[in-house]
Parts: sequence; structure tokens; C-alpha cells
Amino acid sequence: MTVTVLVTGASRGIGLELARQYAARGSRVIATARRPAEATALASLAAANPGVVIEPLAVTDAAAIAALAAKYAGQPIDILIHNAGITGARAGHGLGTLDYDLYRQVLETNTIAPMRITEALLASVAASTQKKIVTISSSEGSIGGVDAPRGYWYRSSKAAVNMLMRNLAFDVRGRGISVALVNPGPVDTDMMKGVPMPLQKPADAVAKLIATIDRVSLATTGRFWDREGGELSW
Repeated sequence: MTVTVLVTGASRGIGLELARQYAARGSRVIATARRPAEATALASLAAANPGVVIEPLAVTDAAAIAALAAKYAGQPIDILIHNAGITGARAGHGLGTLDYDLYRQVLETNTIAPMRITEALLASVAASTQKKIVTISSSEGSIGGVDAPRGYWYRSSKAAVNMLMRNLAFDVRGRGISVALVNPGPVDTDMMKGVPMPLQKPADAVAKLIATIDRVSLATTGRFWDREGGELSW
């Protein structure tokens, strides 16, 4: 039976590589992009893989989410992957110069959107065989891991989505749906440009992510996984 995977933010970086690797497995991939006309790499992937379908989706647009859910109503989605996200980082952004309008954008994208999309597509996930909801989180969302000040907006948005998805895990467990939060670690993507640390190649990072997603089950639902398969502290 063909596995159907929906990936948000699939135009580049981790999302694009998730679409590529799942397509290589023979999965049907619903790849969303905010501006499909500009997603040339994703378009090339879809052209070479009939199982890849591109759908326009701005994850902060409630009407667009509802339209996507209506289009796929009654169709099973085995793995729903919330990948779309923004850092909210900009030059000079720190204590004393915090931009609260920017914070709203970060929360809308990183925190509210995954929950809204989950609600909209929950029936499709419940109708599938694998029944998995996965959020690409970050170790920056681990409160226990904070030992220096940085990334107020990004860190708090990821800590908040962790709580939402942890809560969700208990809410949907009775429907056979598993929920996971996964930290990919630092990956060589546009989001990480200029970050002074070793970066993983997207192909390597995503291979680890998918290996972790493969292991997600009701027995492990609601946990926060590191890229190597261990658990992170909340």
C-alpha cells in the first residue's frame, strides 16, 4: 500500500529533501509551498516523480488551510510533517530592541500553524494506515538546554509548539494517532547561513529524520527526539 506524506514548507532545505527522500521510497508526497511558482527545485522533483504533488499553502493563512483540507477530505494522509518555519532573526535584534510584530509572525508560523493544520487534516490522518503527526522542532526549544541568551522569538515558539504537540499526543492517542517532535540539528540550509558551527548536509540530516519517523509509534507518542534517536529534555 502506498504511503502518503504531506510536508509543509517543501520548496527548499529540509522540506525539499524530505519530499525527495520520501518520493525515492515510492511514497505519494503532497508538498506544500508558499510560492510554488518560485519553487523551481520542487517543480523539477515533481516533474520527475508522478507521485509528488505540489500544493500552494501559506501556513499562516487559515482560509488556505481550510481549502487544502477540503481538497483532501476523505483521502488518507499517513504522515503529516510540519516543517515550515522561520527564525525571526535579524541584525540588532535583542533585549532592548525586540520586535513584537516579528514575534507575532514567528508564532503564527512556528506554533499556531502546525496546530491549525493538524486540526484541519486530522480526519485524513486518522483514516490512514500509519497515522503519524510529526513536527520539525529544535533543541533551541528545550528549556532545560538553555544556558545562554539568544533567539527569544525562535526558542519560545519552538517550546510552545512542543507543548501543543505533547498535549495533542494524549488527545489523539485513542484514535490510534502517534505524535512526534524531532530535532534535526544544524543543517546546511538557507535558514542556517552564516551560523558559525558545523552543518550537516540536508540529505544526511533528513535520512536521520526519516529513520526516527519510521520508529514513531503509539508506545512512544508525544516524545521529543534528537536527530540521533535519543530523547531531548523539555
